[in-house]
Amino acid sequence: MTFLDQIFASLEKSGDNVVLQELRDGVPTAVTARQLFEKVLVARAYLRRLRLKKGDRCGLLAQNSVRWVAIDLAIMSEGLTAVPLYARQAPAELVAMMKDCWPSVIACGDPSLADAILKEWPEAPPLFCFENVFTSSRGPVENPALTVADQSVAAIIYTSGTSGEAKGVMLSAGNVGHMLGCTSGRLDQLMKGRPGQDAVFHYLPFCFAGSWIMLLTCLLRGSKVTLNTDLGKIAADMRSAAPDYFLNVPALLERMRKAVDEQLWKTGGLPLKVYRQAKGAWMRRQEGKSRAGDGLWLALANRLVFPTIRKKMIGGRLRALICGSAPLNVETQLFFMMLGIPVLQVYGLTETTAICTMDDPDGAVVPGRAGPAIAGIEMKVGENEEIIVRGPNIFPGYWNRPEETAKVLRDGWFHTGDQGEVDTVGNWKIVGRIKNLIILGSGHNIAPEPIEDKILQHVPEASQVVVVGNARGFLTALVTGKVRGEKVQAALDAVNPDLPHYKQVRAFHIVDEAFTIDSGLLTANGKLKRDLIAERFRSEIDAMYRTAQTA
Repeated sequence: MTFLDQIFASLEKSGDNVVLQELRDGVPTAVTARQLFEKVLVARAYLRRLRLKKGDRCGLLAQNSVRWVAIDLAIMSEGLTAVPLYARQAPAELVAMMKDCWPSVIACGDPSLADAILKEWPEAPPLFCFENVFTSSRGPVENPALTVADQSVAAIIYTSGTSGEAKGVMLSAGNVGHMLGCTSGRLDQLMKGRPGQDAVFHYLPFCFAGSWIMLLTCLLRGSKVTLNTDLGKIAADMRSAAPDYFLNVPALLERMRKAVDEQLWKTGGLPLKVYRQAKGAWMRRQEGKSRAGDGLWLALANRLVFPTIRKKMIGGRLRALICGSAPLNVETQLFFMMLGIPVLQVYGLTETTAICTMDDPDGAVVPGRAGPAIAGIEMKVGENEEIIVRGPNIFPGYWNRPEETAKVLRDGWFHTGDQGEVDTVGNWKIVGRIKNLIILGSGHNIAPEPIEDKILQHVPEASQVVVVGNARGFLTALVTGKVRGEKVQAALDAVNPDLPHYKQVRAFHIVDEAFTIDSGLLTANGKLKRDLIAERFRSEIDAMYRTAQTA
């Protein structure tokens, strides 16, 4: 059975159970498994009327919704290839990706998206809106048999493009099927002993590989998935969904941690005192430096403070937070562990069908590491400490880019471009991206990410820290956000002594506004576009070096 056969069998089994619901202004709009299946059949009938050929590409441009899910499943069921795109991305960037793969049709969530594409690309292929599909007077497809083979390309998902233009990653039905078996197995471990449906909260765009894999896994498991439709209401929607688990990116967990600190600071009094003392005791315990009285403060916090934080933050039934897309700050992971909330990390790339490693819920979760390789996957460290991977999760290639494919798929191994290390029990740690390495004039190679993380730990009010220094004599940093210069300097004074001389940051420049997707300095999934940042702030960077060299 293909993964689609398995998902549809699960929907048939789930029947009248709610499997998806959208939250709009706190009000849920739910669909049962049977209703979702019927929507898929209606969408398949619509696609057949367009007389598309097997393997044709279908752009999918919309915010998360039940209809998005139905159309995505319908596209793949018809033997077509889905090309999901990020609806918040600039129209010019979206058009560049679509011109790269040239879809036969483009499905848009609403007319405004269609209008934006047509304005940028008047000669675009035919576009249709979701409304056209589901208000059609015609019925569902009459012959819903599936003809999807494992080698068929189920989706083309465009990579972030931190340097250079985005590439279309082809993922086969076989890639997806293997991954769903692995992710569902891990969730079985997490949920053992709890009867009934999994309750899952979801806010990350489905066009990202990890988010899409989580969605399909939930459909396979017959889970009840609550979709956030307004990022400004994540906190309230999270509590309303009362999830067992949900997928996160580090940025949200960082914001949640900072929000707790700020709220308790405003509250003051005994709760703040207990919280601060317990935090210190917890960190000392992790470092093996416990003091007399630490156990008492932790006991008080576990009785008086931590349960209230957990309830206000997420609700009462959460089993774990799942975090991917980038390494999570160790301090943040320890913070949630202190509250009694496990954080399970995942590492992977779009090219690995989103996942290579996952923390084992039954194993020892090591803060700062992303768990062992998943079943059937081989991983090892190659030249320059690069992580290389092989297995049934590895993509067949980039769309229409044989030379780029040959660069990363060599001798049966996928070369990730990530630097990493593995401990004696198989838990992986991601150090940084090889292409992000800073090469000083002295010849020293430096991964900027660990240094940036250390500085951010000391300046929590900063949004980003970007270390620069290619071909220079020393490192400097751009720091974004409403932060005082003396606070940044204090952070450098705390971090630098523990670093070798060539890794020390000797100057900084504060940028008042955080780098954002809209400013073009972050990718669609929030990663720094380092080359563009260095180019846009070239004069500020040059000034930093002139000042530091004359000081």
